[in-house]
Amino acid sequence: MAADIGDFADPPAEVLVEAAAAFGLLASSARLHLMWALAQGESDVTHLADRVGGALPAVSQHLSKLKLAGLVRSRREGRRQVYYVDDPDIVDLVRLMVGQLSERAEETTASVRGLHVTGA
Repeated sequence: MAADIGDFADPPAEVLVEAAAAFGLLASSARLHLMWALAQGESDVTHLADRVGGALPAVSQHLSKLKLAGLVRSRREGRRQVYYVDDPDIVDLVRLMVGQLSERAEETTASVRGLHVTGA
C-alpha cells in the first residue's frame, strides 16, 4: 500500500526497482557520457566512441546495456546503427543533473581563482 505524504503518494515497489536499475546504469561515467552525447542528438557508435574517447567494443557494450534498459533506442540506416534517446524525460534528467553539477564546478573554480587573485 502506498503512503501519502502531503500531495505525493509513494510509488509502487516495482517502479522504485525499475528507477534504481536505470540510475544504476547511469552511475557509470562512461554510460552517463554516452547519454549526455545522445541527449544532444542521435549518433552512430563510431562517432560516439570518438566523442567520449572510448574503444569501439566498450562503447557498443555500454550502448547495448542502455538499450536493454530502455534508456536508448536504435535504428538501422544502411550499414550504420544509429542510437538515440526516445524519451524526453530521460534527456531532461541527464541535462539537469550534468548541467547543475557543471555549474557548481564552474562556481567552485571561479571561487578558487578569486582567492588566488586577492591573495587570500
